[in-house]
Amino acid sequence: MGIVLPTTDQVRQAATALGLELSEDDAASYRELMGPLLAGYQALDATLVEMPKPKYPRTPGSRPLGEENPYNAWYYRTSIKGAPNGKLAGKTVVLKDNIMLAGVPMMNGATLLEGYVPEIDATVVTRVLDAGGEIAGKAHCECLCLSAGSHTNATGPVHNPRKPGFSAGGSSSGCAVLVAAGDVDMAIGGDQGGSIRIPSALCGTYGMKPTYGLVPYTGILPIEVTVDHAGPITRTVRDNALLLEVIAGADGCDPRQYAPVVHPYSEMLTTDVSNLRIAVVREGFEDPKGDPHVIAQVRAAARLFERLGARVAEVSIPLHPLAGAVCGPIVVDGTTNTMIEGNGFGSGRTDLYVLSAMDFLRAARQRRQELAEPVKLVALLGMYVKQQYGNRYYAKAQLLGRTLRAAYDQVLARADLLLMPTVTTTARPLPSAQATRQEIVQCAFETGGNPHAFDTPSSRRPIGPGSDSRRASNPQSASATHRV
Repeated sequence: MGIVLPTTDQVRQAATALGLELSEDDAASYRELMGPLLAGYQALDATLVEMPKPKYPRTPGSRPLGEENPYNAWYYRTSIKGAPNGKLAGKTVVLKDNIMLAGVPMMNGATLLEGYVPEIDATVVTRVLDAGGEIAGKAHCECLCLSAGSHTNATGPVHNPRKPGFSAGGSSSGCAVLVAAGDVDMAIGGDQGGSIRIPSALCGTYGMKPTYGLVPYTGILPIEVTVDHAGPITRTVRDNALLLEVIAGADGCDPRQYAPVVHPYSEMLTTDVSNLRIAVVREGFEDPKGDPHVIAQVRAAARLFERLGARVAEVSIPLHPLAGAVCGPIVVDGTTNTMIEGNGFGSGRTDLYVLSAMDFLRAARQRRQELAEPVKLVALLGMYVKQQYGNRYYAKAQLLGRTLRAAYDQVLARADLLLMPTVTTTARPLPSAQATRQEIVQCAFETGGNPHAFDTPSSRRPIGPGSDSRRASNPQSASATHRV
């Protein structure tokens, strides 16, 4: 259906939403003036958009149920073979279900997208297949990727493979589970506040949130353009470096990317940590709800590095606890503007807008009652703040991100890396079917903590001429691992 000239009533409705008062004559006048401007919109309706075609043949696969999916980690299983050889030859890779895989259903953890089938492959998909990898399917994620627990997927909770009945972490819950259970070799997850690192920590895998813009986000449903990241989840550090090496680099489409420099990460691995400068961040351990056993394990790891020759020193970054306050408004306001009001993509950037997904989400607005409680809370708060205060808090959070970045940079001027727990607790039991709204929300947001610091603007650096390309293009934030 093409765009049509509004009625005078529709013009007045738009005016009310903008805080304008129009008489009937005013509305008619503006309606007439809109006619020539709409000609451009009508020209767009008459013009086809060329979307990138998938390179490799595939079938949709099937949705495993019951005993085929014991942890409820799979959404769809398939087998898409890539090039006959390459760096990932013989490796199976599963995708978080916000990553587009042409011809295979995607629901992003929510019934709003149930039945949607994308027509494109995300850039990271093409790169995996070009490198000889096999895409094994799609892994369940949390509802619209807005939970650090694993209990908000529309099909039911995702269970920790090391202790069923306990959280696997989120929002890339299924990815970490399938890697930890040995169903696949690798996974590509998404991270906007810890969503790769938290499930990796709780399931005992290695999760990497790369530097902002290092891995293209093209063809992946966003939450907020300034905090969106995609990265690898694997069982070994070597596989993590190898997958990052394959999927990193500019794609000429993602506006998050500023000529990132990609290194041969898998060839740079070494067991020699002599003279590595490690800064143990005191504030990263000061969680009043933290598990003393987890804290002790991470401190023991720091001492092990020291025995192996690294230079380890405790430092204080007093602003570190502010990271959660900075990340919160960016995610809340960004989610509201992008996912809720912007039909999954929002606006304001040059990007590969997938119109089919935007149209599908807009048509599904009447199903928003089915969203998980944490998503409803975020959307309600975001809408309230927008109506009452505009974008003030989003803007202030972005500004304070610069202050945070300076605080971390001051320490990184004399250290190679910062060390702290990913999460300070072990996995929690999954909420029961009778859980209250308060319990569901608490389980979704209680493990953010330290990961927030490295998804906010504090974690971003321009990558290109004049920047510290060694630090900027190297992997930036990885999970610590421990078992439940």
